[in-house]
Amino acid sequence: MAGSGGSNEGNGGWWQRARSPSATISILTLVVAGFAAGILFWGGFNTIVEATNTESFCISCHEMRDNVYAEYKNTIHYTNRTGVRAVCSDCHVPRDWTHKMMRKVQATKELYGKVMGTIDTKEKFEAKRLELARHEWARMKAADSRECRTCHTFESMNTEVQKPRAKKAHELGVRDKQTCIDCHKGIAHKKPQGMTEADEG
Repeated sequence: MAGSGGSNEGNGGWWQRARSPSATISILTLVVAGFAAGILFWGGFNTIVEATNTESFCISCHEMRDNVYAEYKNTIHYTNRTGVRAVCSDCHVPRDWTHKMMRKVQATKELYGKVMGTIDTKEKFEAKRLELARHEWARMKAADSRECRTCHTFESMNTEVQKPRAKKAHELGVRDKQTCIDCHKGIAHKKPQGMTEADEG
């Protein structure tokens, strides 16, 4: 019993020492060390976040590389006359910090899917394509196509130089307060089979 009490006292003594100011280290040293540790942590955290926004990271798994990325390479977002390329994160990850972090947390579901092999074959991917697309369309709609508007805004469009069909659609879009994803499903990836009228918008 005495040995047990001594052990608890030892643990209590360690905790007391951890909570008490140090007699040998100045407050200034502790503040500077804490500040430096904070900078290192924040820098490392942001480096990891930005590394997960790169195209090379997005296509590092074969599920993305062999399916949606292969399609995207044949679209205007990949190759166009102006040489401006939109990579995966430009469309799928918000730029502002708060929404970006929320999206990163949501993306942890994708890690679960990877581990469980949810879409690890072409057949599995095609079977889930409509469900996955609907989730992404709903996310974009709820955000008023925020990521699209990083590059495209109605205010910046000169509809007079657009083709008649695009001019009419954009003018109606402004009038009816539509958002990009209402009309531009399939702009970077092929539309899933089985879409309904509601999916088409």
